[in-house]
Amino acid sequence: MSDEKRFLPTQEFTMPKMGESITEGTILNWLVQEGDTFEEGDILVEVATDKVDNEVPAPAAGTMISHKVSAKDVVAVGAVIAILELSDIASAKMSQAEKMPEKGTSANTKKPALRQTQGDSAAKSKAFKVNENLFISPLVDAVARKNHISYEELARITGTGKDGRLRKSDVTNYLNEGRPFQFAQTVAAPSGFQVPDLKFDKGTGKLVEMDRMREMIADHMVYSKHTSPHVTAYVEADLTDMVVWRNANKLKFQEKHGEKLTFTPLFIEAVANAIKDFPMINSSLDGKNIIVKEDINIGMATALPTGNLIVPVVKNADKKDLKGLASATNELVSKSRSGNLKGDDMKGSTFTISNVGTFGSLMGTPIINQPEAAILATGIIKKRAEVIEKPEGDVIEIRSMMYLSLSFDHRIVDGYLAGSFLKRIADNMESFDVERTF
Repeated sequence: MSDEKRFLPTQEFTMPKMGESITEGTILNWLVQEGDTFEEGDILVEVATDKVDNEVPAPAAGTMISHKVSAKDVVAVGAVIAILELSDIASAKMSQAEKMPEKGTSANTKKPALRQTQGDSAAKSKAFKVNENLFISPLVDAVARKNHISYEELARITGTGKDGRLRKSDVTNYLNEGRPFQFAQTVAAPSGFQVPDLKFDKGTGKLVEMDRMREMIADHMVYSKHTSPHVTAYVEADLTDMVVWRNANKLKFQEKHGEKLTFTPLFIEAVANAIKDFPMINSSLDGKNIIVKEDINIGMATALPTGNLIVPVVKNADKKDLKGLASATNELVSKSRSGNLKGDDMKGSTFTISNVGTFGSLMGTPIINQPEAAILATGIIKKRAEVIEKPEGDVIEIRSMMYLSLSFDHRIVDGYLAGSFLKRIADNMESFDVERTF
């Protein structure tokens, strides 16, 4: 390395934030080795976060001085992972970003400016308020992911859509301006209520650090409860005919189709048929508009060996026969427990089922899987003595009963729709055809 090159500026290259709840990532592979040169936009390193691989581009042209971490290392967001030596041009751009814009400078000039105009008090403090009510459409989300823009950074962009909503053009213009808020620090908006620091005595004991998946689940659940006003409805279903048919045919079904016949595909079938009768349940809220989904994709909460839950998705469940549903559910459960799920296996869910009966629970009050409108919990199938009305009079019989509970977003689903939909699921289960063939 020449003496002249040693005086070129160096910069710490940190682990970027690649998602709202991502706190760390695993280094998969360095694509630029120590001593190699690169151009702006070249992929320097591949990082894995929650089974999704991400490519991290170079911020400017330069040389890789040293790697601070190695492949397979787990690194916290914001930690230094490499030292870069930037070119003179890149250095000039970064220096200019720390200065106030000169008179006559074009607003569309592409440069990584970290400040706004002189009159902007937020810029003077290097802090920017965020849009706490930000709604991110799938189109904006796709653009953000492509350019490695976190949700926190998106919240700093001024939206020009209706009610301040963020549009694709807003993100595109922001990129063209050089992402001026990329490294800005946020300030909390004033609130009429501040959470008091009550100094609870949390006790002592063994400390167990959350893994990444548990952290993401926690963030997602808190976000869902904060976003959607949850209401839960309950109904009881008599599954005697379904249980008798399944027990009598599960071995024949496996011999004929090579698939295990659990209750899950039977439940999904009953739910998908009910959604066709009540399509408004299969929806999401987009600002002040309700998106009624064309596809019926059923997510099924699946327990992992670690104790965490993941939600793989049965795509187009309403168009599959029982063999297709059994095949899809068995494959997704197997891939979940072996850690071989792909990103596409967990995308596109429009309604979710959580079978809490698997753990012996009588019923549950599930939290909505955002941005869906509702989620169903199925309890344990339990034999009980029930009073059955018959033409000759009431009789007591042993029946296989199950509680169903539906948590729904009361912003877009009212009690009548939720109750009617839940009752239709129960009716579908109770009217199971015991003469059914496969």
